[in-house]
Amino acid sequence: MSFLRACALSDLQEDVPKRVDLNGVPVSIVRTGEGVFAINDTCSHANVSLSEGEVEDCMIECWLHGSSFDLRTGKPSGLPATKPVAVYPVKIEGDDVLVSVNQES
Repeated sequence: MSFLRACALSDLQEDVPKRVDLNGVPVSIVRTGEGVFAINDTCSHANVSLSEGEVEDCMIECWLHGSSFDLRTGKPSGLPATKPVAVYPVKIEGDDVLVSVNQES
């Protein structure tokens, strides 16, 4: 599994998504009280950026239609989205947030 540097840990505000592009894959990086998560940045229902939505209770909400996705599993919590989005392994090395977009969870 290969990891790419996504951003600095110090650049992340709690519960504020940060959009990055890793090898052509749009990824939303989110720091919560539970840890740091990486989720595909494209809503499975409306093809819009999830990083423009709000984060609460380890869920990220799509700003367009209100579907929320679990940052740990990518599963939607309700309609209109029915398909999960990919989540990616994250590791922290010093101040670097590393993500593997080759390995989906």
